[in-house]
Amino acid sequence: MCFVVYPARMFRSAFVYAVVLFALVMLGGNAQAQTPLKFLLDWKIEGPAAPVLVAIDKGYFKAENLNVSVEPSEGSLETIKKIATGEYNIGFGDINTLIKFRDQNPQTPINAVFMVYNKPAYSIIGRKSRGITKPKDLEGKKLGAPANDNTFSQWKIFATANGIDESKVVIENIGFPVREPMLAAGQIDAATGSSFNTFVNLKDRGVPASDITVMLMSDYGLDLYGSAILVSKKFAEENPETVKAFLRAFTKGLRDTVANSSRSIDSVLKRDETLRKEIELERLKIVVRDSILTPEVKAGGYGGVDPERLARSVEQIGLAYEFKDKQKAADVFDASFLPIPAQRKAN
Repeated sequence: MCFVVYPARMFRSAFVYAVVLFALVMLGGNAQAQTPLKFLLDWKIEGPAAPVLVAIDKGYFKAENLNVSVEPSEGSLETIKKIATGEYNIGFGDINTLIKFRDQNPQTPINAVFMVYNKPAYSIIGRKSRGITKPKDLEGKKLGAPANDNTFSQWKIFATANGIDESKVVIENIGFPVREPMLAAGQIDAATGSSFNTFVNLKDRGVPASDITVMLMSDYGLDLYGSAILVSKKFAEENPETVKAFLRAFTKGLRDTVANSSRSIDSVLKRDETLRKEIELERLKIVVRDSILTPEVKAGGYGGVDPERLARSVEQIGLAYEFKDKQKAADVFDASFLPIPAQRKAN
């Protein structure tokens, strides 16, 4: 019988090789397990996009075996349409726009699965120096309104709730790029817009904050919800665990953003060096204050909705939109993918 004795260093080399090989295999397996997911915003990458970007940067999606990328869009309707065609499976958009889209396109169901803006940012922004301090002041004045503006879609509801004679308000159809310049120049007296965009942009054009009136529609009779995470029903049914994993990670990013907006804004700035920190941080703080961390959220946690309130909002939408088949709240919002209550508790 013959024994072959190998040098100890050969055993060590073989052992190291085996460990390295095992590590590479494991890393390869993890990489393969990462599910790619394209998330479509409802606008540019600006301050309010922080929660999903924070979740990426802190590895929350990666921990859920998701490889999430974020892309901008030209508005909620574009986002909804691209989810409907399957170009994207998940995105962020206005639930009121979704409700109307579902009514017009019943063959392509899309659901809201996580309410981010418990109150919408819809606002009428006016100049005090132009005589605008309350809703009725709009009578006899010129209101600038982009035709495709989500806020302008709620104008009739706002006018009805506040007893405004619409015949006494001059509506001027303007483009998004000229809204703040025209308001700053006094070419219009007020404009439809969002609390975190039009107000901040107007200030940035030199209009003093003391001369700006922001009428948040949710403070003036509108009981609508705002923007939510949306998914195609087909994708959600075929990939329920992926949707749940996304929402768990997103909720962590949202909680971090609310807890420390100043730090979270860095996740936005690193993606566009032309952005200014003071501007984007102000946008983010406004949306957290007005739309995200509301009394309802503080009591019930992030992500969910009150079914009765959502039903009332559908009724309000009906004041300005003629439904073919009025949407039921339970059909629009699917709460089955939400993280457990302990994970959604507001901070």
